[in-house]
Amino acid sequence: MRFKPVFLSLVFLCAALGAFVSPAGAAPAASEAPGELSHRMTLLVLQLAVIIIAARLLGLVASRYLRQPRVLGELAAGMIIGPYALGRLHLPFLGGSLFPLPAGTVPVSPELYGVAVIASVILLFLAGLETDLKTFLRYSLMGSVVGVTGVVFSFLLGDFAAVLFLPAVTSFFAPTALFLGTLSTATSVGITARILSEKRKMSSPEGVVILAGAVLDDVLGIVLLAVVVGIASLGGQAVAWGRIALIAVKALGFWLVCTVLGIIAAPRLTRGLKWFRSLDVIASTAFGLALLLAGLAEMFGLAMIIGAYIMGLSLSQTDMAHEIRSRLHGLYQFLVPVFFCVMGMMVNFAAMKGVIIFGLIYTGAAAAGKLLGCGLPALFMGFNIRGALRVGAGMLPRGEVTLIVAGIGLSSGAIGADIFGVAIMTLLIASIVAPPLLVRSFEGGSGLRGKMAEARSGEGRQIQLSFPSAQMAEFLSARIRQAFRDEEFFVHRLDMDEPIYQIRKEEIAITLTREQNLLRLNTTLKNEQIMRLVVLEEILEMKSLLEDAQKMESPERLGRDLASGLFD
Repeated sequence: MRFKPVFLSLVFLCAALGAFVSPAGAAPAASEAPGELSHRMTLLVLQLAVIIIAARLLGLVASRYLRQPRVLGELAAGMIIGPYALGRLHLPFLGGSLFPLPAGTVPVSPELYGVAVIASVILLFLAGLETDLKTFLRYSLMGSVVGVTGVVFSFLLGDFAAVLFLPAVTSFFAPTALFLGTLSTATSVGITARILSEKRKMSSPEGVVILAGAVLDDVLGIVLLAVVVGIASLGGQAVAWGRIALIAVKALGFWLVCTVLGIIAAPRLTRGLKWFRSLDVIASTAFGLALLLAGLAEMFGLAMIIGAYIMGLSLSQTDMAHEIRSRLHGLYQFLVPVFFCVMGMMVNFAAMKGVIIFGLIYTGAAAAGKLLGCGLPALFMGFNIRGALRVGAGMLPRGEVTLIVAGIGLSSGAIGADIFGVAIMTLLIASIVAPPLLVRSFEGGSGLRGKMAEARSGEGRQIQLSFPSAQMAEFLSARIRQAFRDEEFFVHRLDMDEPIYQIRKEEIAITLTREQNLLRLNTTLKNEQIMRLVVLEEILEMKSLLEDAQKMESPERLGRDLASGLFD
């Protein structure tokens, strides 16, 4: 309890500094009429109500009836209710439209756009938390080559398409061309991961390479976005290569330094967060740190999503990663559909009339960039044509990063509503075409050439136990999970049909799987002794329980006594 005086002293010191900086009685720098402020807040609440309901309903229709990602339905909801469609209709009880067009480049109110920005922060924070850093590092060479070449091919083809087919774009360094090049590099890790999980190909060589390449793809895309935003801020001046190099070094430096420091400091940060002894407080504090790093990234001239992703990546390998994700899941479910719906509201259908043909050309160029840029390196690094097609198809889906890049380009004035519509068109086409293509590509035999799969053998140690019944296997499984919890391990069930559990504490990771009457436990050689010791203790405890059960009074007699009591 010795920290309390220090803590209270800091609180009083901060309060005193605040009073000194802002003396009592000081008037705000600017004021707003109370009636106007109340109207804007009322309008925001009504907008969020309509957005949440519409996004949820159309997202459900897309996933349940159309068998498409929810994001398509949420985007469609924004297009329908947005200021360029139904949202522009005059409503007498509001004295105007529900989604009026404000002055500026962003066609939604600053308040609503602010909610969408916070949603993008939590989206990238959780994306970082879901990144498997160990797998990424293990397959870093192949994944890096696939990710880098995919970014290079996609960026060049997207940039060239803008210069060749848009009369207003005359330079490869024009902001529109740069943003279209950056847009073509984005890959949706979430869509790809969901498909791989459903096909049970997450741990396949192709699946691991796809995820490793997609993670690096998004990282490079985020850094590339920061560079492009910096170039676009030149305002039409002559391209200064020194300043461009400074922007690139600044972006890469911020990413690398913060990522390395974050990963190194993650264990100490985790121990500090555990001091709260409340998982809800831990999750809230972690999200607060993500917002803090996002703000610092913005202060350095970078995108907020870079800081949020770094914080999530830093915490991804800690034993609290899943607990943080699960407790922020409700906030994610509330905010992220709002983000996608707001992005859909920015689509101006009238402005897209003149760029439909270009949109189709650009979509084809972006897809070719991924198929060639990711498939060809895989073909030369151990995969056959089938495997290379799987890797290329796995990098095709577009998602949140595409919308974030497009939203930043639109808000900065670097691209117009027509080019934003091209981005949405690309996302829609890729999100519809890529999933069935990826599913179809995994039909057939192996995608490997030679003996590349042998490198994946011997990765860990396994214990397999067989029991007379599934009930007994589940009983021991529950006992083992509780034993690990008693040792302050975090235990959670993975989002799969089968009962698969991940058991984690700091650097220790164990997987527990039950298949009918079989139990399988997997871990690394380093942690094998801990796993065997806990399982042995529980087996001996179960043996003792069975011996005690044999000494019990006859179960039939106990059953008769209980049954007779029902009719007394």
